[in-house]
Amino acid sequence: EVQLQASGGGSVQAGGSLRLSCKVSVSGFTFVDYDFAWYRQAPGKEREGISCLSPNGINNVADAVKGRFYVKVNHATNEFYLFMDDLKPEDTAVYYCALERLSTCTGTVLFWGRGTQVTVSS
Repeated sequence: EVQLQASGGGSVQAGGSLRLSCKVSVSGFTFVDYDFAWYRQAPGKEREGISCLSPNGINNVADAVKGRFYVKVNHATNEFYLFMDDLKPEDTAVYYCALERLSTCTGTVLFWGRGTQVTVSS
């Protein structure tokens, strides 16, 4: 059974930073088996992909967060992170981590984590 546990959300003022963590728990898991992605869903909007990092060397970042958000992987702890800088009110959303089929960050999600709320005030 694969479990993804997201954490690190909270409330922050515009211009601030947050780090979201996603802990992966699965027997036999190896970090070269999946692409690592983060999605978000704002109220009244569809879920959107915002960043994905693949062991194949792909690093996709949505235009809305380019230059402010990035993904890193910690092989030692089976975690991956979303670093968010210069947060804006429009970044307010529920954020989800996900494991995608190993490829080139094509958006084929195999496993979802539970969301974590991020609220940015102006």
